[in-house]
Amino acid sequence: MGKVYPEIDGRLRDFIAAQPVFFVATAPSGAEGHVNISPKGMRGTFVVLGPHRVSYLDYHGSGAETLAHLRDNGRITLMFCAFDGPPKIVRLHGRGSSVAVTEETFADRLAEFPEPPDVHGVRAVITVDVERVSDSCGYAVPLMDYRAERDLLLSSHSRRTADDLVTYRATRNAASIDGLPVF
Repeated sequence: MGKVYPEIDGRLRDFIAAQPVFFVATAPSGAEGHVNISPKGMRGTFVVLGPHRVSYLDYHGSGAETLAHLRDNGRITLMFCAFDGPPKIVRLHGRGSSVAVTEETFADRLAEFPEPPDVHGVRAVITVDVERVSDSCGYAVPLMDYRAERDLLLSSHSRRTADDLVTYRATRNAASIDGLPVF
């Protein structure tokens, strides 16, 4: 049976930190538009900042739905699944905000990550003020073996200059698939 927790306590923090992948869900306001679910990973890109606050590094990607949706309404859910060990799913529901690489406070937000991987391709730090912490059984989540991190995202960004990333944001990440502005 699922349980709602008053906060992210030490046991939940340990569970979250042990997961090599998590999922981010957002949606635009209103009845129209696309719900977005994005897998995220890479060690060092997620941090629990307190019992009701978490952050993760948002790298340049093929889309920018999460950033557009947060700008639109702030609603976000993060989901962590155990793919090995006891079955468990943890969801963090809350309100998210982003600080773009171009903003003055970006360096301060980046400093909250004790061991980030290469940050060259980071376009924003997303912070979630967690309003609801819950778990569920995860009985249907398959058992899978973790082999290794993929380095493709970091290696692809390493070939781009800072100016290339500015152009990428302007030409490929300026709006969501529903036309919502990203920045």
